[in-house]
Amino acid sequence: MKIKENISLKPYNTFGIDVLAKHFVTVSNLNELKVVLSLKDFPNKLILGGGSNLLLTKNQEALVIHINLKGITIISEDENSATVKANAGENWHEFVLWCLKHDFGGVENLSLIPGNVGTAPIQNIGAYGVELKDTFVSCEGLSLETNQLKSFSNTDCDFGYRNSIFKQQEKGKYIITSVTFKLTKNKHKLNINYGSITTQLEKMGITKPTIKEVSKAVIAIRKSKLPNPKEIGNSGSFFKNPVISKAHYNTLLENFPEMPSYTISKDKIKIPAGWLIEKAGFKGKRFGNYGVHKKQALVLVNYSNAKGSDILNLSKLIQKTIKRLFNISIEAEVNIL
Repeated sequence: MKIKENISLKPYNTFGIDVLAKHFVTVSNLNELKVVLSLKDFPNKLILGGGSNLLLTKNQEALVIHINLKGITIISEDENSATVKANAGENWHEFVLWCLKHDFGGVENLSLIPGNVGTAPIQNIGAYGVELKDTFVSCEGLSLETNQLKSFSNTDCDFGYRNSIFKQQEKGKYIITSVTFKLTKNKHKLNINYGSITTQLEKMGITKPTIKEVSKAVIAIRKSKLPNPKEIGNSGSFFKNPVISKAHYNTLLENFPEMPSYTISKDKIKIPAGWLIEKAGFKGKRFGNYGVHKKQALVLVNYSNAKGSDILNLSKLIQKTIKRLFNISIEAEVNIL
């Protein structure tokens, strides 16, 4: 473990933004992490996982700590379920593939989501009708203040739509070191009625899918819509889907009868942010070396060597336009530093 100086963070964020970390260190186990956190010479610290939900807009003066804790363990299992613990540095999609290899169900709809296991609970990652909280049992977090581990249950985490306690009252206070899941071993509860999964399975000629086939369908859909960060810099969905009142929704329908929606409750309606952005004319729009992806309006992209501030300004322009056209405020899903 060695603290390096003036390290480019371009390889460590999926947007591919080239900013410098004044000081940078990779930790591979819990003891190393505790040692780094106890260093008095670096009062400000920035925790970096997979860098998939992050927009870097400037050089980082803090000590950047890259979490590389590896390992997946079956804690317990019975006839119907398995309890599995994954360390924070495991790549999320690789963890999903590991589960599928063992025929453990519950996370197949979350295939190909970029990032690491440790950052997944922070925003309660979700896709195609499934969220992390559905299989989440607990996580362990190392306190930046006390350097002690604390366990957080599902209830403790107060999960919401792309939200958790780690984005609210405990923001910046803990480093998640491991996450424990409860997964099915048989009688898997497939969620295939959301989005285009059913259509994709039909294309594949599958009527009674396995969890592996659901995963393959999700992967095919995501690859058809979303750019590979290794080819075009991006962070996946940049914005959250807004939730509006039923009254506001009914008013908008008068001018936009084709507007898609999902009913959340009696008085709350979720509107796809991608549709709003496309309707506002931003889909596929390019501004030099950055822009909005041509296939998915939710995705902002770095074509080559864009600055984080460029992408941030584009996101603000989109937000301002959506507010003006629809009187809807859309929030960024990514963390902006």
